[in-house]
Amino acid sequence: MSGPRAGGGAAAPAVPAPLAGIALAITALALALGTFMQVLDGTIANVSLPTIAGNLGVSTDNGTWVITSFACANGVTVPLTGWLMARFGVVRTFCVSVLAFTLTSLLCGIAWSLPSLIIFRLLQGACSGPMIPGSQALLISIFPAHKRGTALSIWSMTTLTAPVLGPVLGGYISDNYHWGWIFLINVPVGLIAAAISWRSLKTRETPTRKMPIDTVGLILLAFWVFSLQTMLDLGKDRDWFNNPMIVVLTIFAVVGFVAWMIWELTDKQPAVDLTLFKERNFSFGVLALCLGYALLFANNLLLPLWLQEYMGYTATWAGLVAAPSGMVAVAMTPFIGRMAGVDARWLATAAFISYAGSFFMRSHYTPDASFWTLTFPLLLQGVAMSTFFVPLLNITFDGIAPQRLPSASGISNFARITAGSFAASIITTYWDRREALHQTRLVEGANDFSPIYQQATQQLQAAGMSPLQAAGSVMRQVIDQAYLLSSIELFWICGWMAVVMIPVVWMCRRPAPSKVVHAAD
Repeated sequence: MSGPRAGGGAAAPAVPAPLAGIALAITALALALGTFMQVLDGTIANVSLPTIAGNLGVSTDNGTWVITSFACANGVTVPLTGWLMARFGVVRTFCVSVLAFTLTSLLCGIAWSLPSLIIFRLLQGACSGPMIPGSQALLISIFPAHKRGTALSIWSMTTLTAPVLGPVLGGYISDNYHWGWIFLINVPVGLIAAAISWRSLKTRETPTRKMPIDTVGLILLAFWVFSLQTMLDLGKDRDWFNNPMIVVLTIFAVVGFVAWMIWELTDKQPAVDLTLFKERNFSFGVLALCLGYALLFANNLLLPLWLQEYMGYTATWAGLVAAPSGMVAVAMTPFIGRMAGVDARWLATAAFISYAGSFFMRSHYTPDASFWTLTFPLLLQGVAMSTFFVPLLNITFDGIAPQRLPSASGISNFARITAGSFAASIITTYWDRREALHQTRLVEGANDFSPIYQQATQQLQAAGMSPLQAAGSVMRQVIDQAYLLSSIELFWICGWMAVVMIPVVWMCRRPAPSKVVHAAD
C-alpha cells in the first residue's frame, strides 16, 4: 500500500524491499491468519445458531442477530480503514485491530445472554473492519512486484476457505463442546498473528499524517445501516408495517440514507467517496460483487439451518455437507490466479453460471436426499467461489487512480459485507413466510375427511401411537415438507438472480489483467 505522500520523489526511499525466504513465509502466514479469523467469524456461528439459541433460551430467529450484528458493524467500520491507515500507519492499524478482535472474541466466548453476545459481536465486527484491507495491503507490500499475483492468491484462498471451514468447525465444536469455544479459539491465533506481524513489519510502517475525519458522514452511515438492519431483523416477528416500530425504523433508514448521500456528495473530505460510482466498471463491478456475495452468504446460512432443524442433521454433519465446496475452491484458485491473460468478464461469467447451476440443483432436493445428493451441488459452488472474487476485483478496480484505491476498496468491502448482512435477514424472513404459505396449503389435506390423512394416522396408531400422537406426527411431517418447499423455492429464485448478474458483468469494459494486484493497494 502506498503512503499518503503519493507522487513525491521523497516517498520512494520509504518503500522497503520485499521480504524473502522464511521471513516472507512466516509473515505471509501471520497476515493470512488475520484475514482467515475475520472471515471465519462471519460464518462459524451459522450452524451453531440452534445450539446458541437453545442454550441462551431464545428462538433461532432472534439468534440470527448473532450473525447480522457482526456483519453490519464490520461493514460500517470498513470505510474508516483508509483514514486509520493514513493516520496511524498500515502495520499499526492492522496489529491493533487483530488484538482488539482477539479481546472481543474472548468476550463473545464468555457471553452470558443473547443481549450480551450481540453487544460483544457488534464490538467484534467493528474491531475487525481494518483486518481484511490491512492484511491484503501488507501481503502485497512484502512480495516482489512480479509475485503480487501470488500474494493475492494467498489472500483469496483464505477468504474462500474460511466461509466453508467455519460451519464445519462451528458444528464440531457445538456438538462436542460449549458453543463459546467457536469464539475462544480466536484468542491464541490472534495473539500469534499480531505478535508475528508486529515483529516482522514494525520497521516497514507506512508514513502517517494528521487528517480530518468525516464524523458526520460516519454517524449518518451507522444510523441508516443499523436502522435498516434492525427493521429487517425484527419485521418478520412484528407483522412488518403493521407495527409502529417497524414503520419508524423504515423512515429512519430512508431519511438517514438520503441525508448521508447528500452529505457525502457535498463534503470536501467524505468518509465514502461516492463519486467513484461515476466509473462504469466500479459501479457494475460493485453491483455484481455485492449480489454474488449476498447469494453466497444467504445460502450458507439457509442450508445449515434447514438441515439441522428439519432434516435431522447434527451441526457437525451440516457443516460437512458444505465442506467439499471449500476444498474445490482452494484447489482451483491457484490455477485461476495463473489465468492473467483471460478476460476477467469470462471468469466472472463462469462464476455466476456455476452459482446458478448449484442453486438450481438444490431446488431439486427431496425429503429423503442422501448426504452425497445434498453435497454434490456444493462442489459446483466451489467452482463458482474460485472464479468469483479475483476476476470481479479486477473488473471493479480497473481504471481507478492509485490515490483513490484505498477509498474504492473501502466502499466495495462495505457494500459487499452489508449486502451479505441484509441478505441473511431477508432470506430467513422469506423462508418463514413461504413456509407458512406452503403449510396452509398442505394442511388443507390433513383433516378427518382426507383418505390419505386417515390412512397415515391409522398406520401410526397401529404402530402404538395414541390418536393425538399420530396427529402430531403427521403435522410434524407437514411442517418439514413446508420448509422443504420453501427452501427449494428460495434456491430456485437465487439461481435466477445469479443468471441475471451475467449481463451486468458484460456491461463493464474489459479490464487490464495487471490491475487486480491493486485491489487494496
